[in-house]
Amino acid sequence: MIAYLKNEIRSLYEEIKKLDFKVTYIFISIAFIIFLSMVLASPNFYYQNVGKDKLFSRIYWFLTDGSLMFLLPVLSIRFVFKENLKEFGFTWGDKKFGFITSGIFLLVMLVTVWIVSASPVFASAYPQGGIRVSESAVTFILYELCILVYMLGWEFFWRGYTLFGLKPKFGYYSVFIQMIPFFILHKGKPELELFASIFAGLILGVQALRSRSFIYCWLLHWLVMLSVDGISVLRSAKNIYGTGLTDLFNLFFQ
Repeated sequence: MIAYLKNEIRSLYEEIKKLDFKVTYIFISIAFIIFLSMVLASPNFYYQNVGKDKLFSRIYWFLTDGSLMFLLPVLSIRFVFKENLKEFGFTWGDKKFGFITSGIFLLVMLVTVWIVSASPVFASAYPQGGIRVSESAVTFILYELCILVYMLGWEFFWRGYTLFGLKPKFGYYSVFIQMIPFFILHKGKPELELFASIFAGLILGVQALRSRSFIYCWLLHWLVMLSVDGISVLRSAKNIYGTGLTDLFNLFFQ
C-alpha cells in the first residue's frame, strides 16, 4: 500500500512539474479572488456586518468588489509575472475597431434595453440600489460612478487578466474559458439578462482580443448599465411601459 501511494504521489509530482506556472497561477488566483469577492465584497456581507441600508450595501459592493478584481490582478501582473499591463489589454489598442464595434453594440443594446425594460418586473429590478437612487440627480450620478468603478474591475478581471493571460496558451479558446464563469456569476439576475450574458461574454471577449484592449468592454458595459438604470427609473416614475415611439417621446420629454 505504501509503495503504491509513493508511486501515485511521484506520478502526480511529475505531472505538476509539467504545468505552465503562469496559466496555473491565473486559474488559482481567479478562484481565490472570486472567493474574496463572494465572502467580503457582497451586499450580504454589508448587511451582516455593517447595516441594512440597501443603497449603501450596493455602493459598498461596487467599490469593494471593483477594487478587488482590479488591484489583485494588477499586483499579480506587476510583481508575479513582472509584465506590462499593456500585455493584458490595458491600452487603447485598435481604436478604430474598438470605437466602431462599441458604437454598434451600444446601439443594439439600447434597443434591447428599451424593449426588455417594458416589463414592470424588469424595470423594478433596477437600479439595484433601490428607489433612493432616483431621489435626486446627484445620488443617481454618484451611484452610476460607483458602477463605473465596479465595471473597471469586472471587465479587467475577465476581459483583461483572464482573457489575455490565458490566450498565449489557449488561443481563442480563452474567449470561451472566460465566458463560463462570467455567465455563472450572473446567477440571480432576471432570466433574460442571465441568458444574454452567455452571448455578451463571447462578444465582449472577441472584441477585447481583436482590439487588443479591455477598455472598450469596460465603457460599453457601463453605458449599458447606465441605460438600464436610467430607463428603469423613468419608466417607474412615469408609469410608461410601452415600446412605441410615442412612449419613447413621452418618457424623455413629457
